[in-house]
Amino acid sequence: MKIWDMPKLPVPEQLEKQMRILAALDLMMCEEEWLRVHRYDSAWSNDETMGSLNNGAGDVVFVVFAPEGAIIKGFDHESPYSPHAQEEYGTWPGIYDEVPEALLHRIRDVAFTHEDVTFCIWWENGNSVWHSSEYEQPDGWEDGADFLLGYLCDSPESYQEWAQGYFEEELDLAAVRAVFEGAEITEELIASLNPERDAEEALEELESLGLLALS
Repeated sequence: MKIWDMPKLPVPEQLEKQMRILAALDLMMCEEEWLRVHRYDSAWSNDETMGSLNNGAGDVVFVVFAPEGAIIKGFDHESPYSPHAQEEYGTWPGIYDEVPEALLHRIRDVAFTHEDVTFCIWWENGNSVWHSSEYEQPDGWEDGADFLLGYLCDSPESYQEWAQGYFEEELDLAAVRAVFEGAEITEELIASLNPERDAEEALEELESLGLLALS
């Protein structure tokens, strides 16, 4: 087992808040759920919440927050660690070997496509760092973590820059900053972000996903 130090990740509580903010922003920017990159479900199960990233190109990250801690499973479809890149289909040896069972079973749900993994990171409650398993990592091989976790915009400015490129719309930085700072999400705030969005519909979906209160 080794300490995960690249890319830098916040502690689970901050990471979850960050994923909630990004999911709320994407929801307000985009009516179609399947086109959103950042997603979050506050009631994934009776004792779990779940955030995810899906860039629409076959690359996916799932983050499960549970009483035992948090676990991140990422899949970059172009990575040589992909099970589809092996001569015989299968998870790259060792990726899951040192993951605590209490957390590993959290991503065995069929929705997570357990075998499709190119990196796995976890944080057990009581620890102060993220960890990953130690396994063979050939020189020059990329697991996709740096690329995919780069979608976790950590400031209003970085989200504005990313979203303007992705959604091809100008974004009001003050409105983005208000969401990051935990302002009450209102029809007026939604209109500031995306005048074309049905604000009432967005508010209903935000409430259903537990994303109305972000502070």
